[in-house]
Amino acid sequence: MSRLTPKFADYQHRYRNIALQRDDQGVLLVRLHTNGGHFVWSEESHEELGYLFADIGPDRGNRVIVLTATGDVWCEEIDFASFKLNNPAEWDHTFYDGRKLLNNLLDIEVPIICAINGPARFHPEIPVLSDIVIASDTTVFQDAPHFVGGIVPGDGAHVVWTHLLGPNRGRYFLLMGQEIPAAQALHYGVVSEVLTKDKVLDRALEIAALFAGKTDLALRYARVTLTQRLKRLMDEGLAQGLALESLAAIDLMARLKG
Repeated sequence: MSRLTPKFADYQHRYRNIALQRDDQGVLLVRLHTNGGHFVWSEESHEELGYLFADIGPDRGNRVIVLTATGDVWCEEIDFASFKLNNPAEWDHTFYDGRKLLNNLLDIEVPIICAINGPARFHPEIPVLSDIVIASDTTVFQDAPHFVGGIVPGDGAHVVWTHLLGPNRGRYFLLMGQEIPAAQALHYGVVSEVLTKDKVLDRALEIAALFAGKTDLALRYARVTLTQRLKRLMDEGLAQGLALESLAAIDLMARLKG
C-alpha cells in the first residue's frame, strides 16, 4: 500500500454527518445522520459527502460499501438556511461540491449496496446510483427541492432519473413532483428488492458479506465496468445542469426579494 493511500483511522471520525464502521472483511458501513438522528440535507452534509467519497474511494481496505441512513427516513428534510446561494460567488461553492459529490461517488472502485430505510425526497439520485439498491416498503422517492420549488432539477437529478426511468417518465417525475413508492420503484427497476424496514440493512449486509468473498480485482473491476456509462452521462450533463440551476435559483431569489 502506498504511503499516500488514505487510512481508515485518518478519516473514520472526520465527518459530523456520517458515521463509519468497517469489519475485518473490508465491508464499510456508511450511515448518514444529523446529530445522531434523521439525516437532514444541509450545506455541510452536501460538502461532507463529496469529501467522504474521495476518502473512501482510494482506501484499498474498503472492499464493499454499504450505504444507509438513520432511523425511518433516508432524507426528507432540508436546512435551506444553511445554503448561501444569492449570487454567482456563493453558488460557486455549491457548484464545486455538487460536481465532486457525484463524480467522487462514481469513482469509488468497489461495489456499493444501498439500504434505503424510508422516504427519500431530497437528492434521491444519490442512493439509486448504488450497484445494489434495497428499499424498505416505506420508501418514497421524490425530487422535492427543485422544479417544485421553482428551480432547475440540474444537480445530477436530470441525469440519473431520465436514465433510470426513461426520458419521458424521468421528465414527468422531475417536473411534476411525482412520488414513487417502493413497490412502483421496484416495477420501474429503480430498486432491486423491497423489504420491511427492519430487514433492509440486514439484507444489504448479507449481500455485502457475499461480495466480500470475491477477489479484490473482481470487486474493483466489476464496479469500474458497470459505472462506465454513468460516468459518461455525468461528464456530459452534470456541470451544465448545475450551472443552469444556479441561474434559475438566483433569478428566483431576486424576484422574491424584489
